[in-house]
Amino acid sequence: VQSVVRVVFHDRRLQYSEQQQLEGWRWSRPGDRILDIDIPLSVGILEPQIHPTLLNTVEFLWDPSRRTSVFVQVHCISTEFTLRKNGGEKGVPFRIQIDTFGAGGKGDPPEHLHSASCLVKVFKPKGADRKQKTDREKVEKQPAPEREKFQPAYESTVLGEV
Repeated sequence: VQSVVRVVFHDRRLQYSEQQQLEGWRWSRPGDRILDIDIPLSVGILEPQIHPTLLNTVEFLWDPSRRTSVFVQVHCISTEFTLRKNGGEKGVPFRIQIDTFGAGGKGDPPEHLHSASCLVKVFKPKGADRKQKTDREKVEKQPAPEREKFQPAYESTVLGEV
């Protein structure tokens, strides 16, 4: 099967201007990509493809009967798409989306099998540590019934079906 991984904007207002936002990013960072596959850490992926014009998209083939994991690298931070203030910007949420397709018949388009996504915000290491700490403190201040509404933290990213 073939999977296509994309980093897109989660907020609907930014989705309308996504192409312009990505072009602005490309212009300010010539030669850089938004998304890459970390090949040495990934397992079981075949024929990874990176399109030079689609900076936020990677594709690969894989065998569903074998153990497979893909590690991706996001090379832009969430605050690169916010209006600049005096620091402490919230940053825009991204969505990592994976669409998986099976082979289509002769002349038919590939069959859509599954889609999954997760919400992410990407910060520089020190900023991420500070953000996680303040988020944790905010959740701890909530009463117990409110705390149950939050998803638990995981060591790796958990994708939900879409």
